[in-house]
Amino acid sequence: MTTLQYLGISVRFIIVLCSAQHSEQPETRQVKGIVGTFLSFPERVLTSGNLLYGDLGNIAQVYPGKQSNTNLEKRYKNRLHWNNDTGVFTLSDLQIDDSGVYTVENADAEEKMTHTFQLTVYYVLSKPQVTVHDNISCSVVCSVENGREVTLSWYRGGEKLNQTSSPDLNITLSLPLKVDEQNRESYRCEAANPVSKESAAVPHSCIESDPSKVADGDERTQGSLIAVMCVLVASGLVGLAIYLKRRNGHSHAGGVKRYTRTGVT
Repeated sequence: MTTLQYLGISVRFIIVLCSAQHSEQPETRQVKGIVGTFLSFPERVLTSGNLLYGDLGNIAQVYPGKQSNTNLEKRYKNRLHWNNDTGVFTLSDLQIDDSGVYTVENADAEEKMTHTFQLTVYYVLSKPQVTVHDNISCSVVCSVENGREVTLSWYRGGEKLNQTSSPDLNITLSLPLKVDEQNRESYRCEAANPVSKESAAVPHSCIESDPSKVADGDERTQGSLIAVMCVLVASGLVGLAIYLKRRNGHSHAGGVKRYTRTGVT
């Protein structure tokens, strides 16, 4: 066998070996959980196997004879269970920091099988709040507490108008919008993450108006009041003048009569 033939065989052997190792790499499946609920890993261990988590290694073990030990890690005590009828591992009272890579090792058969899961735990979203920022222009602001993969969006009917998100999980997401008062009912603010969705409508207190029209109306009202007051004052003065004139006339006539009688006497 020549050197070239030897090298060719060696190369083919390495390629086959690498391909075999690559094909044996377990596929990681994505699973989602909600804080406070439970998750069952969809792979069974009936007689012998393990459940591993990240760098912690074994967090549960199953022995022949349908025995198990699920209290290997304090953080999972009374939350991690193995069902000897279904062979399924279940993690209850999920927390955000339970997110990570879990591996189910099944040793029921002669050849051990492994199944890997990427668990991501989310909060259920609270309902977003819509507040009126400016009644005159009908400007509103929608806000919601941020969280993992949360987006906040404004919709008009089925059309998405804008959207925001942030990697900072300690802030409140806010998204402003100027609403068309005539079509207010068609707007909605929506908060969403991969496990939940909540929406809120525009408050009825948002009333669009024209400031110039309001000012003109006020001026007209004030002008009318002034005109009425002027008429009332003028009428009063005229009445007072007539009264005084009549009174003076009566007094003058009485004085003449008394003078005549005195003269005769």
